[in-house]
Amino acid sequence: MTDTGAPPLVLTVAGSDSGGGAGIQADLKTMLALGVHGMSVLTAVTAQNSRGVHGVWDLPAEAVRAQYRAVADDIGVHAVKTGMLSSAELVELVAELIGGTAAPAVVDPVSVSKHGDPLLAASALEAVRTRLLPAATVVTPNLDEVVQLTGVRVEDEADMRRAAAALLELGPRWALVKGGHLAGEAADLLTDGSEEHWLRAPRLDNRHTHGTGCTLASAIASHLALGRPVPEAVALAKEYVTGAIAAGFALGAGIGPVDHGWRARGR
Repeated sequence: MTDTGAPPLVLTVAGSDSGGGAGIQADLKTMLALGVHGMSVLTAVTAQNSRGVHGVWDLPAEAVRAQYRAVADDIGVHAVKTGMLSSAELVELVAELIGGTAAPAVVDPVSVSKHGDPLLAASALEAVRTRLLPAATVVTPNLDEVVQLTGVRVEDEADMRRAAAALLELGPRWALVKGGHLAGEAADLLTDGSEEHWLRAPRLDNRHTHGTGCTLASAIASHLALGRPVPEAVALAKEYVTGAIAAGFALGAGIGPVDHGWRARGR
């Protein structure tokens, strides 16, 4: 708890998912489940459901800055998580904002939705590489995002080491390469270049995995806000997400979400 009696404070800077499975909605559910107070800076509105993204509308940069400053200057922040930042202007702005905040930052470099819909303009990739990643405490790309950011294609665990090294060259303190798209068990690699942590979990037979990346990054930020070191925060976040995937449920006619409240429901 903070000196005021409030729980630790975590700020998500991300887009809205109208279907409630990913984005700001997933972030805030995760934060509540893990015992921190979630706050939000909305970067974009999406018209989205279980079958895909049907529209995206970015908020103006001044609206994003105003939301961030309103929260950070009055309430305070113990950890920040970033998600969907679709334009170079927003990437550069958010990099500036988190770079000026004395709190760990977890960067989820969202580029494509679970359904394959693009969420990051190609022109924004260079800003992610040169501005956002150097401000990150932890960066959490999946394998498709690794290719976009570094050019490294991952087909096995040796490639994951190469990918992590390439990511660290871009400036984050820690790189978490998520191997969920590889065959076999769900293995992720966390490293800061001097120590290496492999996080492994059984691959679960459940297609309802919408929001997995947002949930993992938010869980890491929540545990960092609770005072845990990066390796412990990531391990606990992996455990939480594995349970949420196992309890994922059908919703609509497409891919359903993970269950953020699986612990409370005893699932």
